[in-house]
Amino acid sequence: MTTTLVYSHAACLEHRPGPAHPESPERLKAVLGALRAPEFSSLEWREAPMGTLEQVELIHDRDFVDEIADIAPQHGYIPLDGGDTVMSPGSWEAVMRCVGAACAGVDAVMDAQARNVFCATRPCGHHAEPARAMGFCIFNQAAIAAAYAYEVHKLERVAVVDFDVHHGNGTQAAFFNRPELFYASSHQSPLYPGTGSASETGVSHNIVNVPLPRGCDSALFRARIEADMLPAVRQFNPELIIISAGFDAHRLDPLAGLSLEDDDFGWITRELMRIADAACEGRIVSILEGGYSLDGLATGTAAHVRALMGVQAR
Repeated sequence: MTTTLVYSHAACLEHRPGPAHPESPERLKAVLGALRAPEFSSLEWREAPMGTLEQVELIHDRDFVDEIADIAPQHGYIPLDGGDTVMSPGSWEAVMRCVGAACAGVDAVMDAQARNVFCATRPCGHHAEPARAMGFCIFNQAAIAAAYAYEVHKLERVAVVDFDVHHGNGTQAAFFNRPELFYASSHQSPLYPGTGSASETGVSHNIVNVPLPRGCDSALFRARIEADMLPAVRQFNPELIIISAGFDAHRLDPLAGLSLEDDDFGWITRELMRIADAACEGRIVSILEGGYSLDGLATGTAAHVRALMGVQAR
């Protein structure tokens, strides 16, 4: 069995929300460049397939999906929520490759083709709500992957763990009344989108939010994760863990104010792997979310994937 499988596709470079937009194709180029280094030569790479409308509609309302499909532009730009979330001619295929990668990743770990998967795709997805695109996100591929695992692979408990610096309001909204789906998020607060207080706990305490203050460093981050997040994930006892892997909590990131280092991403990955080893035969599907310093994104992703591969911390 392959240890770590990577799904990506050139179409994900063709989502172009505008020349000054922080969610640029250069982000994915930085990630791919980092993962093509010799130390990652044992990774197995696969092209992300196109997702299906049936997969998208596991989370998103049909009317919303039809609207996005209908307005996808052939030329120019279509703003979906002001200037934050913008579609270009390549956006539809890009987001459907994101969905396809996430669901193929679930298939791969459930069929024991790989121990874990990293989806090197964009745009990010965790702000997309069932009936609304927002925050650079069009469809919510992490939430879709969890629902796909529940519906297609008949899992009873699926967890999404999100360490992006922004709260994944879309994933929370999709899971809030679904006790079989668990969402845990660490994020800076206050910060966009303004959700994610510790009091938001879901229908059966299946939502766990860990708000972090501006300036939060490695020590505080690890203490809060150990105290408030990891025990809840263990208690949920997931049959699959999906990671919303954002790297904008990195100290170099220009859009936020946390001060995490590369090895913090490796550390939390290893902690989640320990839970996965105990609960679900190591099955993890990790999906790229945010990260807007190209250097911080590249080195943070490298630390994360290094951990997924089982490489010890440097």
